[in-house]
Amino acid sequence: QVQLVESGGGLVQAGGSLRLSCAASGRAFSMYTMGWFRQVPGKEREFVAAINWSGGGTSYTDSVKGRFTISRDNTKNTVYLQMNSLKPEDTAVYYCAANKFGMVTSTSYEYDYWGQGTQVTVSS
Repeated sequence: QVQLVESGGGLVQAGGSLRLSCAASGRAFSMYTMGWFRQVPGKEREFVAAINWSGGGTSYTDSVKGRFTISRDNTKNTVYLQMNSLKPEDTAVYYCAANKFGMVTSTSYEYDYWGQGTQVTVSS
Protein backbone atom coordinates (compact mmCIF):
# COMPACT_ATOMS: atom_id res chain seq x y z
CA GLN A 1 0.00 0.00 0.00
CA VAL A 2 1.21 3.48 -0.87
CA GLN A 3 -0.03 6.70 0.67
CA LEU A 4 0.36 9.93 -1.26
CA VAL A 5 0.13 13.40 0.27
CA GLU A 6 0.10 16.50 -1.92
CA SER A 7 1.09 19.99 -0.82
CA GLY A 8 1.98 23.34 -2.32
CA GLY A 9 -1.35 24.42 -3.74
CA GLY A 10 -2.75 27.89 -3.23
CA LEU A 11 -3.90 31.12 -4.80
CA VAL A 12 -1.68 32.81 -7.37
CA GLN A 13 -2.10 35.53 -9.98
CA ALA A 14 -1.98 34.73 -13.67
CA GLY A 15 1.62 34.54 -14.84
CA GLY A 16 2.82 33.37 -11.45
CA SER A 17 4.35 30.08 -10.34
CA LEU A 18 3.68 27.30 -7.87
CA ARG A 19 5.47 24.08 -7.04
CA LEU A 20 3.41 21.11 -5.98
CA SER A 21 4.94 18.28 -3.99
CA CYS A 22 3.71 14.75 -3.46
CA ALA A 23 5.26 12.75 -0.64
CA ALA A 24 4.87 8.98 -0.82
CA SER A 25 5.12 6.33 1.84
CA GLY A 26 6.63 2.93 1.21
CA ARG A 27 9.95 1.60 -0.03
CA ALA A 28 8.73 0.82 -3.55
CA PHE A 29 8.34 4.47 -4.56
CA SER A 30 11.41 4.39 -6.78
CA MET A 31 9.81 1.64 -8.87
CA TYR A 32 6.58 3.51 -9.62
CA THR A 33 5.65 5.78 -12.45
CA MET A 34 4.16 8.92 -10.93
CA GLY A 35 1.55 11.18 -12.45
CA TRP A 36 -0.25 14.43 -11.84
CA PHE A 37 -3.90 14.90 -12.77
CA ARG A 38 -6.33 17.76 -12.23
CA GLN A 39 -10.05 18.12 -11.96
CA VAL A 40 -12.57 20.95 -11.92
CA PRO A 41 -16.14 20.51 -10.68
CA GLY A 42 -18.40 18.93 -13.26
CA LYS A 43 -15.56 17.72 -15.45
CA GLU A 44 -13.59 14.51 -15.75
CA ARG A 45 -10.19 14.18 -14.18
CA GLU A 46 -7.55 15.35 -16.69
CA PHE A 47 -4.00 14.10 -17.16
CA VAL A 48 -1.32 16.73 -16.62
CA ALA A 49 2.08 15.02 -16.51
CA ALA A 50 3.84 11.76 -15.70
CA ILE A 51 7.39 10.61 -14.99
CA ASN A 52 8.90 7.14 -15.05
CA TRP A 53 10.80 5.48 -12.20
CA SER A 54 14.19 6.93 -13.09
CA GLY A 55 13.02 10.38 -14.10
CA GLY A 56 14.36 9.78 -17.59
CA GLY A 57 10.96 9.56 -19.23
CA THR A 58 8.23 12.18 -18.99
CA SER A 59 4.95 13.01 -20.65
CA TYR A 60 2.79 16.15 -20.61
CA THR A 61 -0.59 17.15 -21.85
CA ASP A 62 -0.30 19.70 -24.66
CA SER A 63 -1.80 22.57 -22.70
CA VAL A 64 1.02 22.59 -20.12
CA LYS A 65 4.04 21.81 -22.32
CA GLY A 66 6.71 24.44 -21.90
CA ARG A 67 5.12 25.74 -18.69
CA PHE A 68 5.04 22.77 -16.29
CA THR A 69 7.89 20.46 -15.33
CA ILE A 70 7.53 17.15 -13.51
CA SER A 71 10.47 15.78 -11.55
CA ARG A 72 11.18 13.34 -8.75
CA ASP A 73 13.64 12.70 -5.95
CA ASN A 74 13.67 9.00 -5.13
CA THR A 75 15.85 9.61 -2.07
CA LYS A 76 13.02 11.69 -0.61
CA ASN A 77 10.11 9.63 -1.99
CA THR A 78 8.76 12.81 -3.53
CA VAL A 79 7.51 13.92 -6.92
CA TYR A 80 7.17 17.56 -7.89
CA LEU A 81 5.22 19.62 -10.39
CA GLN A 82 6.75 23.00 -11.11
CA MET A 83 4.09 25.22 -12.67
CA ASN A 84 5.13 28.45 -14.35
CA SER A 85 3.23 31.03 -16.39
CA LEU A 86 0.02 29.93 -14.74
CA LYS A 87 -3.28 30.73 -16.41
CA PRO A 88 -6.81 30.94 -14.96
CA GLU A 89 -7.68 27.77 -16.87
CA ASP A 90 -5.10 25.90 -14.76
CA THR A 91 -7.40 26.34 -11.77
CA ALA A 92 -8.31 22.88 -10.46
CA VAL A 93 -7.74 20.35 -7.73
CA TYR A 94 -4.43 18.67 -8.52
CA TYR A 95 -3.96 15.00 -7.67
CA CYS A 96 -0.83 12.91 -7.42
CA ALA A 97 -1.02 9.26 -8.53
CA ALA A 98 1.22 6.20 -8.58
CA ASN A 99 1.34 3.44 -11.20
CA LYS A 100 2.98 0.35 -9.74
CA PHE A 101 3.48 -1.30 -13.12
CA GLY A 102 5.87 1.42 -14.20
CA MET A 103 4.20 2.56 -17.41
CA VAL A 104 4.22 6.24 -18.31
CA THR A 105 0.56 6.65 -19.10
CA SER A 106 -2.03 9.40 -19.27
CA THR A 107 -4.91 7.05 -18.46
CA SER A 108 -6.23 7.61 -14.96
CA TYR A 109 -7.53 4.07 -14.41
CA GLU A 110 -4.04 2.67 -14.89
CA TYR A 111 -2.90 4.39 -11.72
CA ASP A 112 -3.21 2.37 -8.54
CA TYR A 113 -2.86 4.93 -5.76
CA TRP A 114 -4.11 8.49 -5.40
CA GLY A 115 -3.60 11.39 -3.05
CA GLN A 116 -6.32 13.55 -1.60
CA GLY A 117 -5.64 16.51 -3.87
CA THR A 118 -4.51 20.10 -3.44
CA GLN A 119 -6.36 23.16 -4.71
CA VAL A 120 -4.69 25.48 -7.20
CA THR A 121 -6.49 28.73 -7.98
CA VAL A 122 -5.17 31.16 -10.59
CA SER A 123 -6.74 34.61 -10.59
CA SER A 124 -6.90 36.79 -13.68
